[in-house]
Amino acid sequence: MVFKRRQPLGWGAWLREMVYPKGGFKRATRYVIHRMSRLPDDPHRIARGVFAGFLVGFLPLPGLQFVAAWAAARLVRGNLLAALLGTFNTNPVTTPFFAVFAMSFGHWIMGVPGKLSFEAIIDAFSVAGADLWRNIVALFTPATMHWGGLIRFWHEIYVPYFIGALLPGLVISAIAYYVTIPLVQTYQKARAAKADDRRERRHRLKLAVADAKNRLLHRTDKDGESRPAGDDTGAGAN
Repeated sequence: MVFKRRQPLGWGAWLREMVYPKGGFKRATRYVIHRMSRLPDDPHRIARGVFAGFLVGFLPLPGLQFVAAWAAARLVRGNLLAALLGTFNTNPVTTPFFAVFAMSFGHWIMGVPGKLSFEAIIDAFSVAGADLWRNIVALFTPATMHWGGLIRFWHEIYVPYFIGALLPGLVISAIAYYVTIPLVQTYQKARAAKADDRRERRHRLKLAVADAKNRLLHRTDKDGESRPAGDDTGAGAN
């Protein structure tokens, strides 16, 4: 199976792998690329899946990336497994830096007034989180719901983040699409060549075994014909 491990990870090990892979991000990236190249599908379908997964991986869709990648892959008729693998293009180390860049870029595109600072981002998250918790409590108590922090978060953080991530995400995903096609084609050709070589060696081995068997049978028949007929009768008479 494509995703099955020989030794399944526990929850603690899985969380550690999500934050920092055991072999480092370089090895994890090579592993994902290797898995993509081994997918048994048309290179263009795999590339379209990679495009969908990469794009979704850049967008702020916490908890919905796999679902969104599946939907995007179906939309562009790409390989579903490639799309799921493509969502791993981001990691917990690089995501915060990209998020700040995307929010700043989104603010510039939308013309949102005011300079976006790290403190402003943290404050928007904390106020929105407090409003969200207060509203959940209000569902079960007479408390009043508050939406000001969530509305502010939506307009000042999430929408700029989404727009700011969409444009560079499209560019990087397009690059990944065009890089994936020759990469998969090269791997599939090499794999097909190895399969043909193994098939040819098995064929030659079968021919050699058949030839050796025929020579052995021919030699046995020849020895039987060269043996005097009287030897058998004489031995029977004695």
